[in-house]
Amino acid sequence: MGLLLLPDDLRSLLKEPLGKLCRGDGLDCVRAMERDLERAHKLVAVGDMTAYYLLKAGVVPDLLIVDNKTKRMPVSDQVLDELDHKSYKTMPVQNPAATLSGDLMDLIRESIQGQDKIKIIVEGEEDLATLPAILYAPLGSAVVYGQPNEGSVLVDVTAEKKLHIEELIKRMIVEE
Repeated sequence: MGLLLLPDDLRSLLKEPLGKLCRGDGLDCVRAMERDLERAHKLVAVGDMTAYYLLKAGVVPDLLIVDNKTKRMPVSDQVLDELDHKSYKTMPVQNPAATLSGDLMDLIRESIQGQDKIKIIVEGEEDLATLPAILYAPLGSAVVYGQPNEGSVLVDVTAEKKLHIEELIKRMIVEE
């Protein structure tokens, strides 16, 4: 698959949470989600601060998707240290802003299907990685991502949610 570009009409739609929004501080959100996170078949964290707060709370996701930035600025050394968790095998991938590269989508699919804990470090931007994470995660999994200036979003992976994500991805512009 080539590169998928985010069309303008989807930008505003994707600003809405794809799951349950937990408003507030990262650790408070992790505590509020704890029961759902424990039940999850697989757990995916998208975004550096999301991954940081989960790990800080002792929750170790199966897959981390990070770009070493928060709000377009480099994350602190403290965040980098926490994300440098010994459980993870690190995989780099290229993904330009406002896109989903075929390489990123393939890596997410392979990582979720495997047994190893993987940390994908995106060179570019990881914002849209939530979509393939939901699409490829097994039913009963959870995907957590940050909602800028609001909190964290918990997405329960259901058949309906996967269908919704498939429809959104189909609306993206394919660039070969």
